[in-house]
Amino acid sequence: MRFTSEQRLDDGVLAREFTLGEIPGTLWTPAVAGPAPLILMAHNNGLPKREPRLVARARHSAAYGYAVATIDAAGCGDRPRSAADEQARADLRRAMQAGEPVDEIFESFIGPLVEKAVPEWRTTLDALLELPEIGGKVGYSGWTAVGIRLAVAEPRISAAGFFAGGYVPLAQREEARQVAVPLLFLLQWDDEGNPRQRALDLFDAFGTKEKTLHANLGGHTGTPWFEAEDGNRFFGRHLK
Repeated sequence: MRFTSEQRLDDGVLAREFTLGEIPGTLWTPAVAGPAPLILMAHNNGLPKREPRLVARARHSAAYGYAVATIDAAGCGDRPRSAADEQARADLRRAMQAGEPVDEIFESFIGPLVEKAVPEWRTTLDALLELPEIGGKVGYSGWTAVGIRLAVAEPRISAAGFFAGGYVPLAQREEARQVAVPLLFLLQWDDEGNPRQRALDLFDAFGTKEKTLHANLGGHTGTPWFEAEDGNRFFGRHLK
């Protein structure tokens, strides 16, 4: 892991850009002495690690006392995208806007993205846990499809927070029954991109005995800011 820049923010949080082979990422660490528990924060498919909503959540959690890391996984953010990926994204947007079935497009596009992303997250986790400023338990927050696979495949994940969840590949919907860590599931009731009933069915399928559903009115990007506070308290119960 090679750090390429650093900035001390006005709340004392240290933000550092890094590269790990071809993986670009950002690490935020709190202004506290000693190693901090880690939250892996994954944006939704295609969005860059500098996406303002993700950065705001990351800084808030870091100020709360966590180390927070995010990466641009293969085909996401600033990393190269194939012509086939770009076409699949365009087809998916067109179908959703037209109210047409999207399952086949979604499976062929998002399924491979998850398969590529999870090994890179695990490689990143290996490198992060070698840093002296990080120690203790690990949580995950963000994109549901990646989070399900990571929670099942990675025994170092101790708790997870998932967003939306209406459209999740079939493989991850089946894997949901294997998720055994404490879970906080956020649902926007009027999310135009995630069918509500599918999200509720997914929540029901999670195998963990400790799962909480928070549902709020509003569209996909309308998650109330107080959910960030609740998320920090959730991770506080399980990571600290």
